[in-house]
Amino acid sequence: MPKATEISLDPVRNVRSALTDAGAPDTVRTFEDKVPTAAAAAAVLGCEVAAITNSLVFELDGQPLLILASGAAKVDTALVAAQLGTGKIRCATPDFVLVHTGQEVGGVAPVGHPRKLRTILDISLQEHPVLWAGAGDHNSMFSISYEELARITAAEPLQVR
Repeated sequence: MPKATEISLDPVRNVRSALTDAGAPDTVRTFEDKVPTAAAAAAVLGCEVAAITNSLVFELDGQPLLILASGAAKVDTALVAAQLGTGKIRCATPDFVLVHTGQEVGGVAPVGHPRKLRTILDISLQEHPVLWAGAGDHNSMFSISYEELARITAAEPLQVR
């Protein structure tokens, strides 16, 4: 059982702690230039945009819903809502994202948040042996396998597009 992660004011430190507390390696890499988009990250990392895992926060009934989607995907929120049997899924405001993740839009990671978020994992990401995800700020990313990402986030695998 992973120990509770102590949340600090440094979001990258929180991601590192969350990874190691969950038994995953700390693969965080910090770059000189910002990588706030999937295309920018893929260019710096030399990988396909589809192997970038975007951490997208939505609002569902006033609560955060984190969707980990391929950088090549546009999330179909109506499709996700239909599969979950829920009401409308709305885009979250930057303030809502910051409050619930402790991280700014463009740098949100799948882990390292103040509280556990309900998480959906795009099944199309299974096609890539190595995924890259934001690590808490605009300059940091970490690598992980689909299986390990599913395990450490307790995400529900789902078709999101």
